[in-house]
Amino acid sequence: MSILSWIIFGLIAGAIAKALHPGKDPGGWIVTIIIGIAGAFVGGWLGSMVMDAPTSNWSLKGFLFAVGGAVLLLWLYGMATRKRG
Repeated sequence: MSILSWIIFGLIAGAIAKALHPGKDPGGWIVTIIIGIAGAFVGGWLGSMVMDAPTSNWSLKGFLFAVGGAVLLLWLYGMATRKRG
């Protein structure tokens, strides 16, 4: 999938990840969308590694990997920025 496709997937995936991830996330919508773009790249990379073939352009499988990557990175970001104590 082209980089532009993953960026667009990431914008959508970031918005969906924000809706799926419970609780208040630090950073607001802008940070979440940036994390969504990064998550789409991570999800696409993991999808190509797991499926042993690149995910095709604008497929449901590619979109699910993008959303999954965005949720994973959003969770990791929340864990890293959580205040202790």
